[in-house]
Parts: sequence; structure tokens; C-alpha cells
Amino acid sequence: MHSNAGVRVPLIDEADATGRLAELYERAKEVTGLDFVPDMFRLVSSRPELLETMLAGYNGVFNHGRLPRQTRELISAWTSRVNQCPYCVGTHNFFLQVFGGSKELADAIERAQSPDDLPVDERERVLLHLLTKLSVSAYRITDADWRHALDAGWTADDLLEAFFCAALFNFITRLVDGLGLGTTVTRSRISQQSVPDTSATATAAATD
Repeated sequence: MHSNAGVRVPLIDEADATGRLAELYERAKEVTGLDFVPDMFRLVSSRPELLETMLAGYNGVFNHGRLPRQTRELISAWTSRVNQCPYCVGTHNFFLQVFGGSKELADAIERAQSPDDLPVDERERVLLHLLTKLSVSAYRITDADWRHALDAGWTADDLLEAFFCAALFNFITRLVDGLGLGTTVTRSRISQQSVPDTSATATAAATD
């Protein structure tokens, strides 16, 4: 485990968690499918009620969405790139590849300045441009922008879910960087995991 030096709040170790926090740590491993608690969740480990809120948001977006999981991870990774959070880019580039995204796409996200720099289709490009605007200057989104996304093949329900996912990651990247995790540890523990060659579980979960 990395040093916590530079992180501005306590990160309680799993071995030291008791009571409600221990229960929430188990929940964190359940909703992420990991055998450890990601440090992003540990940022609020001193406030279990905040951790419970974060877990509810994460679980709702990643385990109960209608968009393909690969699309949700693309949105998360790209929003993290827009917000210049390499910690979160690494985490969700890992999950992007687990759920079917290519290494080429993951590598491109790390370098891209615009959705036009990514190997995605036009439908995805339109969505990512809209979500970039959401992240940078949401008040400038127009009805014409929304119609353009609808014309590209997204439904209003798709866009609602995509907006929620991107908005969640605008929140998460600010929490991670503002509390010193993303600025002191640029590679998350998740990003350092090996991407499995095949994953029947991921394929099934991608359709959830």
C-alpha cells in the first residue's frame, strides 16, 4: 500500500475498521468486485455516513445502469481526463479494458486533448463532446446540443444516465485531487492490476 503522505485526511486501513465502517468496507469490495477497498473510498473513511453516500452513487452508476458498462467506463475515464486527474483516468482505463474497451482507446484517453483524438465512433464522439461541455461549462449547454446528441442516436434516458455518470466523476475527481490523493499518488492501486485476457464475469456484468 502507498504512503498516505500528502493526503489531507485520515485513510483508515481495512485492518483497523470496526463497526459500521467495517461493514461499508465490505460493501465497497462487493460493489467494485475488488478484493481491497479503493483509496478513493478510504478518503471518507473517518465519516461513514459520507462513505455510504459515495457507495450508493457508485453502485447506482456502475452496477445498475442501462448504458453498456464499457460506455459508462469510457465516460468516467474521459471525464477524469477532462479534469486532469491521472489517478482516476488510470482507475477507469483499467475498468474500461476489463469491460471490453481496447488498450488503444485507454492509451489515447491518457494523451487526448479532445474527443476528436480518440478512436471512437461518431455517436460516441458526439456524446463525449457534450459531456466535455458539461464538465467545463455546463451552463452553456443548449437545446441544440441536446438535439444533436439525440440525432446521433442517443435517447433522452441514455443522456440522463450519461450526465449523471459524468457529474459523479466531476465530484469524484475534485474530491480525490482536493484532498491530496490524486496529486500525491498519480497511479491508483486499481490501475496497477493486470487486465484479464478474458472475463466472462465482466461480459455478463457489462449488460447489467
